[in-house]
Amino acid sequence: MNANTLLTRMRGQVPLLVTSVLLVSMFTVGSVQYDGFFSGQVLLNLLIDNAFLLVVAVGMTFVVLTGGIDLSVGAVVALSTMVSAWLVERHGWPPLLVIPLVLLMGTAGGWVMGWVIHTFEIQPFIVTLAGMFLARGLCYTISIESISITDPSYTAMAQTRIPLGDLFVSPSVVIALLVIAAGFVVLHHTRLGRNVYAIGGSEQSALLMGLPVGRTKTTVYAISGFCSALGGVLLTFYMLSGYGLHAVGLELDAIAAVVIGGTLLTGGSGYLLGTVLGVLVLGLIQTVISFQGTLSSWWTRIVIGCLLFVFIVLQRVITTRRR
Repeated sequence: MNANTLLTRMRGQVPLLVTSVLLVSMFTVGSVQYDGFFSGQVLLNLLIDNAFLLVVAVGMTFVVLTGGIDLSVGAVVALSTMVSAWLVERHGWPPLLVIPLVLLMGTAGGWVMGWVIHTFEIQPFIVTLAGMFLARGLCYTISIESISITDPSYTAMAQTRIPLGDLFVSPSVVIALLVIAAGFVVLHHTRLGRNVYAIGGSEQSALLMGLPVGRTKTTVYAISGFCSALGGVLLTFYMLSGYGLHAVGLELDAIAAVVIGGTLLTGGSGYLLGTVLGVLVLGLIQTVISFQGTLSSWWTRIVIGCLLFVFIVLQRVITTRRR
């Protein structure tokens, strides 16, 4: 490995390093400022409260790495909660049938969007925006009200605690960690992962190299659809309800986590670990504001907006120096 290659790799890891330092700094400041903040359970609560966002952000990472975007994820999460609640509560379907159906629905929807994007060469922003409106609208054809879930299987998943000594996590955290592990293996140890990075680096070059660009794109959006539907299932466990207004703006949180985690919006560079750290940063911001007690929850959005601005500028500086 020559010096230029090593320098390029090091520059690509700068956002990941910055995010890691930011996370540690925020936790340190919170621990000094607030009683009870320095606790293992506080960190685990970040995973418990954001398990569904972690799963959705994994799918978003795949999409952004190809240079695309998926604005439909929040609406698909909401639709998944609505379909689950409607089938389980109104029609008495067993969860073991409902959950695979919801996952299949999300995967199929993502595949169709990916196919449209590649076949008709339409910007992902437009196609996934249409998917967002469609999924959100379908929620209200089911019900305009929230549907509560009282099924024993769902309530058991919501109330189960997996002990870790004196601490605990929820089953949703275990599922989210399995998804992260699977995503890491796919991105860094499979041909699909290499194709994802290649397409994000230069789609034209990927075509000239004979890579299956179309199949890779449709697969990536199918993965995002699957992760969105699974995120909806985890949110259903968390909220014990289905509602058309669930997960409003979740697509922006997922994109923010991916960007703060160091993945370039232009594609071709980024790490799944960075996305996980990005989600933890978002959750930690909410936790700090909650411990502070006097600030409005809208300050969460203000801080996230400032961080996004900083990381986008950082990305621009890094990409400019690479050239």
